[in-house]
Parts: sequence; structure tokens; C-alpha cells
Amino acid sequence: MYRVPSPHLALALLVAAVWGTNFVVIRIGLDDLPPLLFAGLRFLLAASLILVVPRPRIGWGSLAAYGLLIGAGQFGLLFVAMRGHISPGLASLVIQMQVFLTIGLSVWWMGERVRAYQFVALAVAAAGVVVIALNTDGTTTPFGLALVLLAALSWAGGNLVAKASGARDLLPVVIWGSLFSFPPLLGLSLLLEGRPAIEAGLAAADAATWGAVVWQTVANSLFGYAAWGWLLARHPAAAITPMALLIPVFGLGASALWLGEPLPAWKLAAAALVIGGLAAGVLYPLWRSRQVAAS
Repeated sequence: MYRVPSPHLALALLVAAVWGTNFVVIRIGLDDLPPLLFAGLRFLLAASLILVVPRPRIGWGSLAAYGLLIGAGQFGLLFVAMRGHISPGLASLVIQMQVFLTIGLSVWWMGERVRAYQFVALAVAAAGVVVIALNTDGTTTPFGLALVLLAALSWAGGNLVAKASGARDLLPVVIWGSLFSFPPLLGLSLLLEGRPAIEAGLAAADAATWGAVVWQTVANSLFGYAAWGWLLARHPAAAITPMALLIPVFGLGASALWLGEPLPAWKLAAAALVIGGLAAGVLYPLWRSRQVAAS
């Protein structure tokens, strides 16, 4: 049985913690900055790293598609949703539906086959989303839920673009793709949020707000993707990727501890269903391959 060294497991756990708690950091930044402006500043800062990160050996078209899908799509929609339309904990949970949306797009775009266990896993996770939809309240609205699902779809599209490009290291793709993320985000901010809101947000921004912007690039992107790529380069993906199941656990826990997000029974049930579906989709093939190897 393959074993990952404890320090490497600790690093994977730290990445999951950074990515999970980042939803709380996003919410802190949104206290002052309009969402599209916040997202645009995040990717503007990320794009500045092209000065130190070499360009990936993929086409400009792939970089543009990835940057638009992840920047303007995933994070633009997510930030708008989190500005009063969905709680950070639930956002960290619902966005993980990108796993199943990636599979669905792979079937449509690349002709991949869907296994029976993937249908079961999707049904379980989708039941969790239905529970959330049936319990929308002042902190989570149907509009916010729809926006996060669209953000998850954009993330899934970005995953397939990265896969089709043949890129081996995702960090340079994230950095260089940011060149195509921040212009539409800042343009949409000026058009939809307006100059007065932008000026007011920048004037109100304090050290915590700017820290949230910097955290998006330094911790969430630079450290997160670099560390995750380092781990995947040294271990089988099957040994590392299950740690990503902890991202919504950290998201819900951090939001409850730091922001006082309530965790009623229906929310815990929804989390159990979504995470259970994700776990089934990730862990069943690992268990099955071990059963076959042992027989």
C-alpha cells in the first residue's frame, strides 16, 4: 500500500486549509470592495507575477480561455454571490460541484464515459444542493445559489481548457491566464458597479481589506498551486487529491468560527450529502483498484 510521508500529508492538509478558509478571507474583502473590483484587483496582482514566472508552453488561446473562465467566470460570479447572496461556508460547499460539472463537460466535449458510481455520487451530492435550495433564507438566496453553480460550471470549463492544453504545471497557467482575467473584471466593475462605488470602496479599504487582496494571490494562488503541483509531481494523484475533500470542511468551520455562520441541522445534512457524494466519486475507484490488485 502506497504511503505518503507525514510532512507531505501535512502540506496537503495546509493547502486544503488555505483554500477552504479563503472563503472567509473573500468575505472580509467584500466588506469594503465591490465584488467585481475585488476580483479584478486579485487577478491584476496575480498577473504582475509574470515578471518572475515563465510563460507556460501553451497557446495564447488556451491562456485567454482559461483566464476568462476562471477569472471573469468562476471568481467574478463567486464574489458577486458572496456579496450578500450566499454565506461563505455554503459557497465553499456548493462550488465543489465543479467536480461533477467537469465530468459532464468531459462527456460532452471529449466523449469520455461516465461510470455507474459517478452517477450515484452525483445524485448524492445533488441531493445536498437541493437541501440548500429548500432552505434558502436571508443569508443564502436562490440567486446566490445559482451564481455559485454557474461559477462551478466556469471552473469546470477552465479545468478542461487546462487539460486540453497539455499543461503539466498549473501555476504558470494561473499567473499568465490572469492577463485575460483582470481587464474584463475591471471593465465590468466600471460599467456595472460604477465609478462612485469603486472610489468609495477604495477609500474605505483598510489593512484587512488589502490583506485579503494580497492573500488571494500569495496564499491562495502562488502557495496553493505551487505546493499542490509539487505534491502531485512526487506522489500518485490518487494519494493526494482526496485531501481536497477537506476544503468545504475548512470553509464551513472557518465561517462558523470567525464569522458566526450558523450550522443548523439542514446545513450539516447538506454538507454531509455534498461531501459524501464527492468522497464516493473520488474514493470508490481507489478502493476498487485495490480490490482488483488484491484478487
